[in-house]
Amino acid sequence: MAIWLMKSEPDAFSINDLKHRQRESWDGVRNFQARNYMRDMKQGDVVLFYHSSCKVPAIVGTATVSKTAHPDPSCWDPKSPYFDSKSTAETPRWDQVELTFESILKKPLTLAVLKSWPELDGFPLIQKGSRLSVMPVEEHYWHILKSRILCEK
Repeated sequence: MAIWLMKSEPDAFSINDLKHRQRESWDGVRNFQARNYMRDMKQGDVVLFYHSSCKVPAIVGTATVSKTAHPDPSCWDPKSPYFDSKSTAETPRWDQVELTFESILKKPLTLAVLKSWPELDGFPLIQKGSRLSVMPVEEHYWHILKSRILCEK
């Protein structure tokens, strides 16, 4: 089982949206490295749900990968903001995964708090310029984070 961190702007799609829907496709990823990470995801992998580009960026919940990478149909829809004219059904450029809601953290792990923990030094999320919307979480960082996460389902 691998651990991943996935970022979403809460005005576009929040952990509460995922809780309400229970399952949702994670579409619209248009960065090749983030897409490649999604292609590495396996069913049952844990996802840390991170609210970004908001007043208080934070890890706010957890989910699991319930369906592995498959073509993202939004890239073929000319009306979609994620349309990509170079992507075809025969050679799709973009993928999505499906996530299933697991929990909301009782207390979000804010970016400021994460940056204050010396044991997270080197954690990609807290590095300057870390802009990927999907990233793996190394096992030693996961153990540090897991020990501080209290969830409600």
